[in-house]
Amino acid sequence: MNAFWIILTGSLVATCCSLLGCYLILRRMAMVGDAISHAVLPGIVIAFLFTGSRESVPMLIGAGLLGVLTTFLIEFFHRYARVQADAAIGVTFTWLFAIGIILISVFAGQVDLDQDCVLYGEIAYVPLDLWITGGGLSLGPRTVWTLAVVTLLIILFIVLGYKELFLTTFDPAYAAAIGISTTVWYYSLMTAVSFTTVASFESVGAILVVALLVAPPATAYLLTDNFKQMLLLSVLAGILASAAGYYLAVWIDGSIAGAIATVTGMEFMLAFLFSPARGILIKRKQLQPVQH
Repeated sequence: MNAFWIILTGSLVATCCSLLGCYLILRRMAMVGDAISHAVLPGIVIAFLFTGSRESVPMLIGAGLLGVLTTFLIEFFHRYARVQADAAIGVTFTWLFAIGIILISVFAGQVDLDQDCVLYGEIAYVPLDLWITGGGLSLGPRTVWTLAVVTLLIILFIVLGYKELFLTTFDPAYAAAIGISTTVWYYSLMTAVSFTTVASFESVGAILVVALLVAPPATAYLLTDNFKQMLLLSVLAGILASAAGYYLAVWIDGSIAGAIATVTGMEFMLAFLFSPARGILIKRKQLQPVQH
């Protein structure tokens, strides 16, 4: 049963991250997830200092607010300081992450927080944190319920805002011309990325979140030119990586999160080599001269 909960957790995270990652890939903002995953550390510390609690809710609120602030700062530096987007991302997340490290070091005596837990997580512990009702009924791991709600919200967000997200991603000038606010939808997308990233920290850690935000969508991008198919393929690739990564970790007796991230990389390499449309080996074979 533990295997089921672990794979389900990984699949839920993969679904959220893969769907949002498709938009990030096409907007050339793939590393925003990495920026948010590091920049929220001071939010976690500040939330603890204000509440004195390590419960999930205040931590998620603090980290979520810092994630949104991160996206605002990235856009602010890019638009008003005229620096490249990648430079704005790099400056913002390293600065905020450093502030988080300083806060932990200064308040080390009072704050019992492990930044390694935030960065790496431990998906193997998911089955241990059960939601027990007052009557003693076990409803399964708390994390699964949290991620299930987040997944439903992300799917609802994409379904309801599909047209707006599609147009602002592929043709922002046309979207603005017909009255769609590119700014509103940009920040809506970044807010969704922020809360998805933060909600996944406790179970899988930031490293795996970044891998699932980038690798499955990049794999799907190599396999199709149809956007709806790209969304579906990215989700399937993420779920497959979650299941295969778990059994790989069991086989080698290693990190589950690391194994899942490894499988996402293997999927990308297979698409890179053998994709019917963009595969390197397929293209080379097509370019070979025909011998008579």
